Amino acid sequence: MQFEEQDSIIASMIPRTLTPRLLETLARSPAIALLGPRQAGKTTLALESAQTSGLPFIYLDLESGQDRAKLEQPELYLGGHLDKLVILDEVHRSPGLFPTLRGLIDRSRRAGRRAGQYLLLGSASLELLKQSGETLAGRIAYLELTPFNLLETGEFGETSLWVRGGFPDSLLAGNEAGSMRWRLDFIRSYLERDIPQFGPRIAAETLRRFWTMLAHHQGGILNTAQFARNLGVDAKTAAAYLDLLVDLLLVRRLPPWHANLGKRLIKSPKVYVRDTGLVHALLNISDREALLGHPVVGPSWEGFVIENLLSCAPEGVFGHFYRSSGGAEIDLLLEWPDGDLWAVEIKRSLAPKVERGFHSACADLKPARKLVVYPGGETYRIAEDIEAMPPSAAAKAITGAR
Repeated sequence: MQFEEQDSIIASMIPRTLTPRLLETLARSPAIALLGPRQAGKTTLALESAQTSGLPFIYLDLESGQDRAKLEQPELYLGGHLDKLVILDEVHRSPGLFPTLRGLIDRSRRAGRRAGQYLLLGSASLELLKQSGETLAGRIAYLELTPFNLLETGEFGETSLWVRGGFPDSLLAGNEAGSMRWRLDFIRSYLERDIPQFGPRIAAETLRRFWTMLAHHQGGILNTAQFARNLGVDAKTAAAYLDLLVDLLLVRRLPPWHANLGKRLIKSPKVYVRDTGLVHALLNISDREALLGHPVVGPSWEGFVIENLLSCAPEGVFGHFYRSSGGAEIDLLLEWPDGDLWAVEIKRSLAPKVERGFHSACADLKPARKLVVYPGGETYRIAEDIEAMPPSAAAKAITGAR
């Protein structure tokens, strides 16, 4: 058996934390858009969930010419499958489908079928949300599948997930060289094949330089003008490049917390390449030892923790950071639907100490819970109201909080 086949089998055996929500949403919503970067596992999750649901289903891959040909007259073809869940993969390739889907959903509603009709898989958030939102309002639910997170890959360890990232084929590769090779191929494929599908023509080399700049700048405050100068383009063009990578779910803009506290707060977002394995590939960091000696090690760890905690957070929890001109700072501020705030400080030290800026920020915001996430193995109290814990424990605390 080839390594790729083994990796695919192992990946399909790792339960995804999104599965229960996807099954519950299939039972109540006529259409679901499952969004996530390419190769994150959307197709595997969709097919496994369809089988688990017990619904009869068909699967169409819209990157396949044969499957696209079936939809040349979409109302005729899909109208013959109103009794099934239809899974449409890479649905952004056929944007003209959405008005047809609206009519078919409404026809099924009149016939008494109100849920589990269409599961739409897409690799880009903006276009899919725009197209589907205009025509399927009130008929569609949105879910995001990230690459593997800490709650899903416990046996592989935090270090492998941090160094290799969470894309299944990278994490499960037979060795470090194979993992790095997969990530470099992934980056090249996005630049040369995928990104041109979504926006204006951008030279692959220019966008690669920009993506690499973001990796060097991991966790930094966004300075679009500086990026533009370094690339030799205007600020509007640099902003468009960033928007594209955010829409492709490859980069995260972490917004600042805005509150009327009478403080001068930083108002620009922080920017992270979402998958740390891609950060390391863009910077040619081949393994853990190379990472530990690289200047990006601290920002990479911070981004790894933030991405994993947000991936594990329940629906309706939003992430921010907090920083004032006076030095008060919180790395990750979780905003819960009921208005509670959790303050998360991220440290790379095995003996983490909380600095004055964190105490000052907590005095401003009065969070309900204060966590320090560090790379050790135990959970303990640093102070009466501050808990230190490893990332996996923090992810479990967030998941089980409500």
